[in-house]
Amino acid sequence: MSKGTLFVISAPSGTGKGTIVSRILADDPSVHFSVSATTRGPREGETDGVNYYFITREEFSGLIESGGMLEYAEFCGNFYGTPKKPVFDNLLAGHDVILEIETVGAMKVKKACPEAVGIFILPPSLYELRRRLEKRATDPEEVISARVAQAKSEIEKSYQYDYVVVNDDLEKAVADVKTVMKAAKNMTKTNKETIEGVLLKC
Repeated sequence: MSKGTLFVISAPSGTGKGTIVSRILADDPSVHFSVSATTRGPREGETDGVNYYFITREEFSGLIESGGMLEYAEFCGNFYGTPKKPVFDNLLAGHDVILEIETVGAMKVKKACPEAVGIFILPPSLYELRRRLEKRATDPEEVISARVAQAKSEIEKSYQYDYVVVNDDLEKAVADVKTVMKAAKNMTKTNKETIEGVLLKC
């Protein structure tokens, strides 16, 4: 059985990353979505193991000390991070895994797992991103401006990813990400074991 591929997907808020990932998961049930762990309590409607793994600070600290987290960060007094075991178990079982994460965490994952494939979802423009955020009508102007500024900072880090996909048209963006995931199966860095196996059969 061949090992699965770890896909690290990032994008600025309002780019449609969550919708794209949801479509990919719905179209291919064999792809596993990496669920993050957090020390905050569940909000109304959230389910343990689906939205997050809700664990105590002691449990989270234990995972950090034992090397059981791929990446983690503290935000507003709570820890958030990616448990290593579910990711590696699924990869070893031959399942591709999608990790939807912000850029700082993504770089930590790429450092820990150099074979991971990074995909950055771009908005058509910062102007269009602002328009989408304004259309949501959920944030005041100063928050929207801060989100756009943050998006610019994140986009500048997109050069560190393996692929970029522009979400100008949702259907095309979903198709492009699927194409990238298929192409990644033939990348040199995701086939080191295959190459080494061929070299041994001489």
